[in-house]
Amino acid sequence: MSEHDASAAGINPRQADDDRRPEGQAGVSEQTLLEQMGGVSGLAYSAVPIVVFVLVSSFTSMMPAIWASIGVAVAIAIFRLVRKEPLQPAISGVLGVAVCSFIAYRSGETKGFFLLGIWTSLIYGGVFLASVLARWPLVGVAWSALNGLGMNWRKQRRAMRAYDIATLSWTAVFAAKYVVQQWLYDNDQTGWLAFARIAMGYPLTGIALIVTVWAIRRAKKVAEEQAAAAQISQA
Repeated sequence: MSEHDASAAGINPRQADDDRRPEGQAGVSEQTLLEQMGGVSGLAYSAVPIVVFVLVSSFTSMMPAIWASIGVAVAIAIFRLVRKEPLQPAISGVLGVAVCSFIAYRSGETKGFFLLGIWTSLIYGGVFLASVLARWPLVGVAWSALNGLGMNWRKQRRAMRAYDIATLSWTAVFAAKYVVQQWLYDNDQTGWLAFARIAMGYPLTGIALIVTVWAIRRAKKVAEEQAAAAQISQA
């Protein structure tokens, strides 16, 4: 396949080269999706300040819990920097804990620590849903932007449907987080809020990632089939 044909079909020429590598390497680009979210370690590190906040607040009070969670977040960021891991997740982790702590301080309640996550879930879920309704499914748009691909997949019905399904899976994840955690917040269940935030994060995110990888591979296959058909018609 020529570079022109690959580009016309919505395939990155470098990605097309990857497809000619031995089996086992063709899925490397999909594996980068989790890396772009901070990796498995990023997901694990994000849970530590939450656990520290709840434990310290249970035995002492809110202010020691705030400083303890911020201190742990900074320590994790330094640890990641020393290990030369991606900088962005480390900075985001510190800022996220700092903002959550500030909200808790201003509200005067320990459960306020979880307000940012609750409302972020609502906003993210709304954005993902709106992107599907607007026929610009966010999973497809984000993946194409991150990997330098075009938007020709929007003209391919099967690719569009796959990205719709993946985007709706993320909508469902954020909606579930919002509904459950908002209910726990309204009922002053701070301990269960922490549990729900961590417990719902890993399994639901994992499911959404599986659906996302399926959608990416589906769209890639559709683009390859279209490029092959175009090449045959020109022969």
